[in-house]
Amino acid sequence: MKSTLISAAELAALPPGEVLVVDCRKDLADPAKGRRDYLAGHIPGAVYAELDTDLSDLSLQSQGLGRHPLPSATAFAAVLGRWGWRPGLQVVAYDAASGALAAARLWWLLRLADERAVAVLDGGWAAWQAVGLPVETIAPQRVPTMATVQFDPAQVVLDHTALHAAPAPLLLDARAAPRYRGDTEPLDPVAGHVPGARNRPFADNLAADGRFKSAAELKSEFLAVLGARAPADVVHMCGSGVTACHNLLAMEHAGLAGSRLYAPSWSGWVSDRSRPVAAGA
Repeated sequence: MKSTLISAAELAALPPGEVLVVDCRKDLADPAKGRRDYLAGHIPGAVYAELDTDLSDLSLQSQGLGRHPLPSATAFAAVLGRWGWRPGLQVVAYDAASGALAAARLWWLLRLADERAVAVLDGGWAAWQAVGLPVETIAPQRVPTMATVQFDPAQVVLDHTALHAAPAPLLLDARAAPRYRGDTEPLDPVAGHVPGARNRPFADNLAADGRFKSAAELKSEFLAVLGARAPADVVHMCGSGVTACHNLLAMEHAGLAGSRLYAPSWSGWVSDRSRPVAAGA
């Protein structure tokens, strides 16, 4: 069972009937591009996950839950059933950015449902292509299942006031430094960050080749940020609760399990303009 990361070679060695591969490619600037890229070529047997409909419930945006509100457990179970998932089946998610977008989100949603047999393809689609592994263009016809899951509410923060309630968690913002500082904001109506949040850009989890840094290196870096705080004291956020899952994945790969996700993230925080905003480093 792979529970955090898996290499392209390890994935290629798995018998097709013992793994559910999910292509999660997404381009926020061109919402339809991910599916076009999937149809143009994907890992054999892979189904396609659409971030906006399969891994989110955009109908909840007006409730202050951010740009990518979490789906209900029932809705997520229906998606899993459509893919032919069953409990204990190894799931491997990949995207075009080593898990930086929807692959880590799918990984975390399954963890939220207490499923451990789920991993992200280290290096993503580029890593698969780099070693010349097979590619197909036909969408597979998987036999649907009757899937049911339950989400663990202890792993997610939805209440905005909980971020500053005693004892306050250590809030880590996964956005790039210019967005965290408020120098620029391409997606949300307000620039800046939640007061008290610290910046850990998700890109810092990756080595120069686009793969994750070693578990030992990630552990050292995160412990330097955490100081005396335990992983259970950490709450991750980003712009909409998607790339923050990359930091959750990196911490777990480093052996630092137990942190949580502030799912509404920055887009949810600024949905109420009366909430305070900080800027700068």
